[in-house]
Amino acid sequence: MTQSPLHANEFATPFGTLAVLVTEEDGVVRASGFMPVNQIAMRVASRFSPRGWEMAPLPHIDAAVQAWLAGDGAAITSVAAQQDGGEFFQQVWQAMREIPPGEPASYGELAAAAGRPRAVRAAGTACARNNLAPFVPCHRVVKSGGSLGNYGFGGVEMKAAMLELEAAPAAVATAR
Repeated sequence: MTQSPLHANEFATPFGTLAVLVTEEDGVVRASGFMPVNQIAMRVASRFSPRGWEMAPLPHIDAAVQAWLAGDGAAITSVAAQQDGGEFFQQVWQAMREIPPGEPASYGELAAAAGRPRAVRAAGTACARNNLAPFVPCHRVVKSGGSLGNYGFGGVEMKAAMLELEAAPAAVATAR
């Protein structure tokens, strides 16, 4: 049985174009990031690579991205997303999806949330190997002193802008 190609699309954001690839049969994000779709396609797990990809509408992704940009920080983590990695990386990526928008966590807090508080460097490695930004929001992880640290999908400036976007609704709610 031949499997259908992955479906891909690109979405305009203030941070640049977000490319997303999903499996057609379940709509799960398999690779995403702020790069051209052909570069993001190279990040897809090897078991999906032979399927290739084709441009297609992704209304559930479009709706989540638009809601996120409009202030619903939880919208991007409500989208099903999956990538290959060992048990600890899976725990870290899940813990990242549970970081509330507008409330960045430190690498140490992330390691603790993943069940291994002493594995701070390994948590940082999981962030660096994340192929599902922003659906697995590694931009919400900062250094213990509060400085931003790196962001492989566009640098510190992009990370700061994404955190600012997510903090804005919290600031508005607090001011009421």
